[in-house]
Amino acid sequence: MGWKSPYINSCHPQKLLVCYMLNNNLEQQARAIFINEFLSLNTPPNSWKQGSLIDIADYINGLAMQKHRPSDNEIGIPVLKIKELRQGFFDNNSEWCSPNIKSEYIIQDGDVIFSWSGSLLVDFWCGGICGLNQHLFKVTSSKYDKWLYYAWTKHHLDRFISVAADKATTMGHIKRDELAKAEVFIPNESDYSRIGELLQPIYDLIISNRIENKKLALLRDTLLPKLMSGELDISNIEI
Repeated sequence: MGWKSPYINSCHPQKLLVCYMLNNNLEQQARAIFINEFLSLNTPPNSWKQGSLIDIADYINGLAMQKHRPSDNEIGIPVLKIKELRQGFFDNNSEWCSPNIKSEYIIQDGDVIFSWSGSLLVDFWCGGICGLNQHLFKVTSSKYDKWLYYAWTKHHLDRFISVAADKATTMGHIKRDELAKAEVFIPNESDYSRIGELLQPIYDLIISNRIENKKLALLRDTLLPKLMSGELDISNIEI
C-alpha cells in the first residue's frame, strides 16, 4: 500500500469549502445569541450600563504607510489596506512597510479591523502579521473582551454604511462622532461572564478556522504548480 499524503488530502477544495460553510454557520449562531442577549432588550436591566462604542473599545486609525516604507536594511511587512481586508489576504500588488512602526499599528491574526472609509467592513483579520494603513481602525480594549466590542461594532455596521452613503461625494466614510452615537448595553459582571462563555468560543473557533484555511490554501497554491509541471511526482501515492 502506498503512502497516503495528509497534506494533499487536507488541501482538497472541498475541505476549504466546508470550513467556509462552518464559519458562516458559526457567525449565524453568534448573531442569534447576540440578538437574544442584547437586541431583545428595550432598555438595559437595572444592573447593566448603557454607553457607546467608544466606551467599550479604542478605535486606532492606521498610518499613511507611504511615509513608512522599509529601509534598505529592513525586511518589510505587508500593508493592510481596504482591498486586503475585503479579500482576506495579500497579493502581488500589496504594498510593504517598515516592521519598526509603533506596536499599536502592527496587526496580528485575530485582531478586529474596521474599515471606516470607502467599503465599510468589520472583520477579524486572519491573513498574517502586517501594518495598519489609514482609513482602517484597529479595534481593541484594555477593559473589555473581543466578543463584546466586535459584536457591537458589527451590529452598528449597517447604520454606518447608511450614514456614509448619505455623506458620500467621492468616497463615503464615517467620523468618530458616529462611534459616540452608537449605543451599546454593557452587562453586569455575572451576565458579562455568562454571555462571554457563549460568544467568545464561537469567535475563537471562527478565527482558528480562518487561519487553518489560509494554511491549507497556501499549501494548495504551493503544491499545485509543482504537480502540474511534474516537478512533484505522486504516481505512487494513494489519494
